[in-house]
Amino acid sequence: MTHRLRLFPLNTVLFPGATLNLHVFEPRYKQMIAECLDEGEAFGVCLIREGNEAGDPDVDPHEIGTTAEIGEVMPLPFGRYFVSTTGKRRFRVCEIVSREPYLIGEVEYLDEEQRIERRIVEPLCERVRGAFEEYTQLLSAYSGSNAAVSFPANASEASYVVGGALQVADLVKQRLLEIADTEQRLKIELEFLRRLLPQLRSRIERERAKPAPEHCEPLGGEARSQQERYYGKFFSLN
Repeated sequence: MTHRLRLFPLNTVLFPGATLNLHVFEPRYKQMIAECLDEGEAFGVCLIREGNEAGDPDVDPHEIGTTAEIGEVMPLPFGRYFVSTTGKRRFRVCEIVSREPYLIGEVEYLDEEQRIERRIVEPLCERVRGAFEEYTQLLSAYSGSNAAVSFPANASEASYVVGGALQVADLVKQRLLEIADTEQRLKIELEFLRRLLPQLRSRIERERAKPAPEHCEPLGGEARSQQERYYGKFFSLN
């Protein structure tokens, strides 16, 4: 069964359970948010494949996205909004049915219910938890701000929390979002963490050894634009 869903293409990936704050100023999206508020409906967030966030009617979004449920709304002058949303359900865009005044897609919601082998996933979750807790502690030390994130007991929810918190390229996050199997997603995230942790430890040691503050390289090891070259082997090409 498919459903019509208003789409908001962005240069970001929204995972289920994650918070996304938006400053909505473009006329088409001001209208979209106003309609969502009037009808009590969510909208869909998709990473942009090609095109621009603002003013591009031909923007091409990735097929897999996440619905954004509107929470707090702060109206601003000239019909603008500050909007706080929470990711809820993954979906697949089957067809773009309208581009004016904003994108509307015919979508199918993806089933999150799956049979999980607890004897396999629970130990895997614990390994991911340990690596993830060290990762967030190191991020806090590196950035000087609190990067701590609660690790859910539910394996699927935990995999989305880790995916959202990893300091990696948006295309890498998109591929994590697209994975249907929780166990596979956790395994790939564990590989990311094992690669990123030594890089982050080394970066912190170098920063501490410097006599004076200098420009910091981006977090996450290699430049994010180059990460797909290194991490692509963990994903199916289908």
